[in-house]
Amino acid sequence: MKNLHLQIEINPELYSKNPDSSELGRKVISKSIELIDEMGFEVFTFKKLSLAIKSPESSIYRYFESKHALLVYLTSWYWTWTEYRLVFAMSNVESPEERLKKALEILTQPVTIDNSISYVNEVLLSEIVFSESLKSYHTTKVDDENKRGAFNSYKATVRRVSEIVLEVSPTCQQPHMLISTVIEGAHQQKYFAEHLPSLTDVTNEKNSITTFYTDLVFRFLKT
Repeated sequence: MKNLHLQIEINPELYSKNPDSSELGRKVISKSIELIDEMGFEVFTFKKLSLAIKSPESSIYRYFESKHALLVYLTSWYWTWTEYRLVFAMSNVESPEERLKKALEILTQPVTIDNSISYVNEVLLSEIVFSESLKSYHTTKVDDENKRGAFNSYKATVRRVSEIVLEVSPTCQQPHMLISTVIEGAHQQKYFAEHLPSLTDVTNEKNSITTFYTDLVFRFLKT
């Protein structure tokens, strides 16, 4: 994907004005990722973002009605980009078992910078998704936001990998539950390793989270 120049298309319901349509909009996205990663979503405000990008706070509201709407957008962007990565990584792999392994690697391994989209720091964005994305749907408005497609990109990613699960094991009755558990669990284990290490067995071993969940998935599918 390094040599591709992707156009990440996000549901228009998730923004007031497409931030990818202007230099200021792209700056809003780029700097908001940096600030949310640096200070956390609770402390982050549009006022602080406006100071960082040297633009009036009102200009940010032209793109997003609230910082919650911005978080939903960033989360959706991440999962849309992740689905692109899945498609690319598995395009020439015939074995469903190998495709599932590659998919699990993408879902559980640390993210690296993708130069095809210069204004988005995917590493920092992944950290935000790992630590803050629950706040995008653990809200009282989750049902209404779901109806307007706020979580379609996440669901599409889960669905794509679930389809591979069914290729490996056509009798599996819980493919979506399995993959969503892997994703949320991998995020939790990474967070625990960084902040609450006594709750996990993650060490400095390379890809230990990936190893655990790959083993878990294939053991489950054999039962």
